Parts: sequence; C-alpha cells; structure tokens
Amino acid sequence: MIYKFKQSESKELVRDHLKMGGSNPDGEMISVTNKYFEKGGKPWIGIMGEYHFSRDSRDNWYDELCKMKAGGITIVATYLFWIYHEEIEGEFDFSGDLDIRKFVEDARRAGLYVILRIGPWAHGECRNGGFPDWLVQKDYKLRDNNEQYMAKARIWYEKIYEQVKGLFYKDGGNIIGIQFENELVDNAPHLLALKKLALEIGYEAPIYTVTGWNSIYGAEIPVEEVVPVFGAYVEAPWADSTDKLPLSPHYVFNTTRNDTAIGADLIKDSNESGWQLPYENYPYATCELGAGLHSTHHRRVVVSGMDAYALSLVKLGCGNNLIGYYMYHGGTNKIGKLSTFNESKASGYPNDYPILNYDFHTAMTSYGEVRDQYRLLNLIHLFVNDFGQILAPMDNVGSTKDVAADDLTSLRYAMRTDGRSGFVFINHYQRLASLSDVTDVVIDTGSVVFPSIDVKGDVSFILPFNLKTEAGVLTYATAQLLCKTDNAYFFVQIDGIDPEYKFEDGSVIRSNDFVKYGIHFVTLKLSDAIYARKLDGKLYVGDGADLYEEDGKIRQISEGSYEYHVWNGQGFEDIGVLDNGEHFIIEADADRYKLLQGAFKKPELLQEGIDEPFAPLYPDELNMGCKRQRFWRKLTVDKPEGFVNIRYEGDAAQIYADGKLVADEYYIGEKLRIPAKLIYGKESYLVYSELKDDCYREF
Repeated sequence: MIYKFKQSESKELVRDHLKMGGSNPDGEMISVTNKYFEKGGKPWIGIMGEYHFSRDSRDNWYDELCKMKAGGITIVATYLFWIYHEEIEGEFDFSGDLDIRKFVEDARRAGLYVILRIGPWAHGECRNGGFPDWLVQKDYKLRDNNEQYMAKARIWYEKIYEQVKGLFYKDGGNIIGIQFENELVDNAPHLLALKKLALEIGYEAPIYTVTGWNSIYGAEIPVEEVVPVFGAYVEAPWADSTDKLPLSPHYVFNTTRNDTAIGADLIKDSNESGWQLPYENYPYATCELGAGLHSTHHRRVVVSGMDAYALSLVKLGCGNNLIGYYMYHGGTNKIGKLSTFNESKASGYPNDYPILNYDFHTAMTSYGEVRDQYRLLNLIHLFVNDFGQILAPMDNVGSTKDVAADDLTSLRYAMRTDGRSGFVFINHYQRLASLSDVTDVVIDTGSVVFPSIDVKGDVSFILPFNLKTEAGVLTYATAQLLCKTDNAYFFVQIDGIDPEYKFEDGSVIRSNDFVKYGIHFVTLKLSDAIYARKLDGKLYVGDGADLYEEDGKIRQISEGSYEYHVWNGQGFEDIGVLDNGEHFIIEADADRYKLLQGAFKKPELLQEGIDEPFAPLYPDELNMGCKRQRFWRKLTVDKPEGFVNIRYEGDAAQIYADGKLVADEYYIGEKLRIPAKLIYGKESYLVYSELKDDCYREF
C-alpha cells in the first residue's frame, strides 16, 4: 500500500520579532526565530536534560555531567529551589551541595550549556513548590506583582545572581537561558515583571523561557519577551484516580504542542479572557519530555526505554526544535532543618511523594547508573547533533490519515521536509498496547518513493531521503540515519527491514558496509548502536559498555573491565581496558583475554520478624493514612563498593543507617537498589509496609 502525505505548507521564516538573542565575546550569536533557534548564524537544535544539582552531591556533579554529555545532551537545565537556599528567612546558603556556581562551572568543564530555572516558584515536586515555609505564611499574595512579594523575589534573584555573575554567555560563560516561574498559566504581567526584574539585576542571556501549557489555550505570557516551552508525559501519576488512563496520545503524530494533562491537578480549565497563545510566533520547544516519571503513592508507573524513545521521536517528527527532558538525571531530596523537602498531602499538595527518592525512573538514576532510556534516546541525539542544522528549518508534514491513539492498526507516520529532501518518521509503538503489523508499506514523499517494507514489532525510526553526502545525493535509505564522521555515514538497521541504499546516480546497494567515492556507509545493528557515543569528535561503540569521556580519558559508567571499538577512518579498531585502567589492542585471538567483571557479595537479609529497633523518623509516611503492617530487616554488606539489590514486595520502603533515613521509595515491582556505601559499616535496617490494593500499578 502506498502511504502519502498532506500538502506541504512551508512556514515563512521570521527573525527579530522577539526580545531575545545575544552573542559571546567571540561574536558567536544565539538567536530565536519563529521556526528554530540559531547558533553561530546556523539553525540549531539543542538537547536539554534536567539535572538538579541540589538533589545530588557536589562530588558527583562533574562526573554525572560528563555522562550526560556522552548521552548526547548539549544543555543542562536545573531548578533553584528557594526553600533549599533560604529555609530560614534571611539565612542564605549556597555552600556544599547548594553551590550553583560550582555546578555551572562543572557543566562548562563538561562541555554543556546551562539554562537556569530560577522560579521564584518552581514546583519540581518540592515542598511548597520550592517556596520556604516562612514565605508561604506571609499575609500577602504570592506569585503576584504586589510590592511585598516582588521585594522578596528581588532578594532571591539577587542572591542567585551573586553566585553566577560572570558565567553568562555574554561573558564567555555557558549560561544561555533563564526560565521564569513555572506553570503560571494566567498572569502575563507577573511574568513580564519577573523578566524586567531579572534584567535590572543583570540576568542577560540569549534565551528566556516560561512554561506554555494551560488547558487547551496555552499559558497567558508576555508574547514578545519569552519563548513558551512545552512537555509531554506518558502517564499522569498526579491524576486523581487509581484507574488505568486512556492510551497516551503522544505516540501519534499530532502537532499540538500543549499537553493539557500536565499540571491538571493544579490548573483549572478556564479562559475568561478569551486568550489564545500565538504558537506561530515561536519555535516548537520542549522542556519536559518525560524520559521517566515520579510515582505518587496512589499511582505507580514504570517508564521503559521505548516509552521515552518513541515519545521523543514522535515529537521530533512533529517539529520539536528544542528537545528538553524532565527528568534526565534522577536525584535525592535533602532534609531541611525544619521539615522534609518532599511534596506531600501534609504540605498541602494533592499527592504524596517519597521523602528522599527523586529517581524519576529516568535515563540516569539517582546514583549515576543508566537505564535503557539513556541508550535509546542517544540514537536520536546523535542524529540531531550531526544533522540538526538541516533538520531544524524543515516543516512538519502529516500523513493523509489522522491516527488516534486507540487506532492500533493504521500506520503512524509523518515527515519533515524542505520540499525536496527530508526525513520520514515512523512510530510503531504505543505504550501499554500492541500494534498490528503493517506490511507492504511504500512511502511516497512526493519527491521519493521508498521500496516496500514491513513494519512489525515495537519499532520507531527515521529514514532520510534526498540527503546530500560527499558521495552524491542519497535518494533513500531503509535504515535509520545515526551520525557521521569526516569520511563516514553511520546508520542503524531497523528490526525486520533489510538495509537498502539508493543514490541519485541510480545505483542501489544492499550491504551493511560499503564505500562509495571514498565515503564509508556503515550500518550498525541496534544492539551495537545503543552503545555508540561521539566523544571528542570520534565515534566509539562500547561492547556492551556505556562509555563517556572525562578529562580526556575514555571511561565506562559501570565498574570492571570492558571493551570498545573506535572508528579510525577505515574501520573500527578494537580496544580493551582492564580494571586498573590499562588499555590494550584486542587481537584476533581476543578470547585469550579473560576480562574481569566486577563482582560484589550480595547483602544478607537477617533476623526475620525482629522487633522494631527504633521508631521510624517519619512513621506516617509508611502508613499513608491507614494501618499497614510493617516488616523490619537488618542489612549488612562487607564492602563499600558497588550496589546492593534488595528484593521485597510492599507498599513503601525506607532504609535507615545509624538511625538516619538514607533511602526510600514507593514499590514499583523492582528491587530496591542502593550504593553499598550508604550502609557499609553502619547499623542498617530496611523497613517496608504491606502492599494493599489501593493504588494504580503497572507491575
């Protein structure tokens, strides 16, 4: 069957209509058009990952940022939670794990830009949305232009600026953007007042953003002053329900930017002013694509690698020109002097979240390990970082048939094109549902007709057409374009589809590895491609190893010996690394090398049914308003290195070490995994409560 597209309608490019843009001392300019962002005068698609510095240790920041960079991230976004820095009125703290200046400097050292989300209100599942208790108790309206609140906001902004002064893009630094407030949907004058306040203080950056979602109308924002950024989550753990929700609409190619489900627990559906956000003024930009999700007590969700990958691919096909993930790296809440910092019903929020755990079940865990999201999303990131300059100006063109989420038989496809060349996006994945196979698919872009393919199983992919290469125009490829080096183009073989390459000269090549006019075309298996990393301009493929670069050295994220392959211009050179960091070339008889795998003794679960050794610090957190039986287990480990996997089944779990709460979670059907160093050498206990049938769960 032939699949065609709607009539292409190119959107006119508009520049200099927004009060944004700026250059660094070298003269490189970052600016915003109505279609895309530009850097150095060229179209640019940034890839932004959220990582909260205050929810991790300063000792980890640089290493974790290097891992993010290896995963294809180019911008790190981070909230500043007011309550973390001024829990007691007048007592500011930017030291230790709250040192925002060091975090920004570490990001620069890792090669990342920074967007600061300075609030004052942040949300982020933080107590009071990040407001200190003392501020909440004031008798004036918050998030408003009244004199008292704006005076406090000024002090907050000034204190942050004191920390980051001199690190802005205009200074040669890496802060390229500022987000004001969060989820403020109906107060454009206040958002404008916050921007003016920030500019008075010295916050000069090329990009200013606000969140744009609000029911179906979009947030009321100061139109010329900021770029609205959007999100998309695959579930809604904040929803006031324990029932299964309808299938997510984010797996079909719908160009609606505004996900009305975000913030539905807080935002009211009203439009008394008749407002409509002028989407056409701005590039499609996201800040909260759900690479994971944070479970509430009443809704337990598990986000898979394909959940995140297909979501991001679909949004890219719909025209997304700033890829922003929330969260990309999980974290751990601090506990304050006066209260815990988690959002909960006790703090006036509709939902309950764990005290410490902010892992978000996302691409990178709270403790710096990686999940499937990290590997799969990097397939998109490699592509965008190498080909974003030609993709960004391309318009989205939809399929001739609009497909709904509950349509499990129709092909889901779209393209982005400049009228002749472009990329076809196909998504054959729907979270929590199975799609029917679609056979004999012939894609007709209007300028190129692809050969017949069968689309089966859980696959999502991007096919290029009329792509200019140094070996001539590639008319089409039935493999996913991945990345390029000086003399090579790399592709990924799609499950169930044989790679075929046709060039403008009429030649058709069916091979995974060939050379044309001195240019290599290499097709990787998906199992290899998920370990492909661009590091220091070179392409590396880990042999089941997640590689990253730190201070000029190639490392792997997990411990133990490992192997990898590096493209040397003619082929892949095989390298091995022993535990001691020594590199060696792997010869043909590589089997003679017995590479060590890190092995750690499993923890022992001791003394079943022992009496409670001490009362929990926060007893109500495990009971959640109803009686639940609790079970205590003593934990021991014999070394501080590595991780501990604890098998249990329950409602919620906490771990105490020498009487201090060090880890917790709501059970989502997985082992509780913590670093051994949290409990090594300490009297440590696990306590968990019984699981009852009073929540939605996907396990």
